[in-house]
Amino acid sequence: MRIGALLRIACLGSIALLAGASGAAQTQVPPNMSGIINDYSAGAGGPWHLSAEWDLRIKGASGRADFSAAVAMVRSDLWVVLNQADPADTEARMPHTHHVTVSDAAVTSLSNGIRITGTASVTGSGNPAFEAPIQIDVTGGSAVSFSNIAVTFGAPASNHFGTLPLNGVVSRF
Repeated sequence: MRIGALLRIACLGSIALLAGASGAAQTQVPPNMSGIINDYSAGAGGPWHLSAEWDLRIKGASGRADFSAAVAMVRSDLWVVLNQADPADTEARMPHTHHVTVSDAAVTSLSNGIRITGTASVTGSGNPAFEAPIQIDVTGGSAVSFSNIAVTFGAPASNHFGTLPLNGVVSRF
């Protein structure tokens, strides 16, 4: 009788241990992530088509992270239609670049990922442009724990990038 009870307790303990280990593995945050953003923004002078390569580095268990993105923006085809512009006039589309960097930002847990908050330094075509609050959500689902990124700028950057999140994908861990 005692051996049967001990065997059941040992089995239950093993199951609990395995379940806990697999749950921890699913929520472990990779130390490095990167990917692309490809979205549209209704910021001032737009709508804009925006594409970017981004990189996120988690600083161990410190609760801090660094983020960078190289962004290309151009007025979208919708802008051409709305403004009856010449589709061949590439200058009217105002192509330009931004580099966004965030150093030592705070990392907090979400139920389906992580949130990074801090102050972004933003350039405009290689020149200092502005600093602004930024929120970066890296989320996922049951099949891919970290699959999506959403970047939201506060003022004054939101005047240019818009107030809605810019969406993209995690492509590398």
